[in-house]
Amino acid sequence: MSSVTLEPLQDKHWPVLETFTLPLDQEKYTTLPKDIDSIIPDGVHPVVIVNDIPVGFFLLHDTEHVQSYTDNPNALLLSIFSINHPAQNNGYAKSALQQLPEYVRLHFSDKQQVVLSVNLKNEAAFSLYQTVGFTDTGRRMTGPVGEQRIMSLTV
Repeated sequence: MSSVTLEPLQDKHWPVLETFTLPLDQEKYTTLPKDIDSIIPDGVHPVVIVNDIPVGFFLLHDTEHVQSYTDNPNALLLSIFSINHPAQNNGYAKSALQQLPEYVRLHFSDKQQVVLSVNLKNEAAFSLYQTVGFTDTGRRMTGPVGEQRIMSLTV
């Protein structure tokens, strides 16, 4: 397996990102890159997971919305994390998340925490996030498809 890298979104990534697919049981928990608004608001930073070509995607939010998830003013929110279905089960998600603290330190040097929400029914994602060091904060939120568990990672 060649190495996975995290890269800020560039125009060159879009042709592959627009082909991303997920099975319906995964798609209900996230948003595909092709379905995000064409204009990404200030403070929202798209990140591409690359293994020669894009294999995954997520957003890091540095907006007031983060405060819905944590009281830490120096936190980022991770959202719509996904790995393209044909690229799944190759360790890309775990590798990308293991690189996340270094990516945050490099690109957001004032941030010390990453928070995310994961649906209570999405055990596969919860297990993955725990494996790479995220902890359940005990906070819960209502999301678009049910109750969400708020998790946190110190970077």
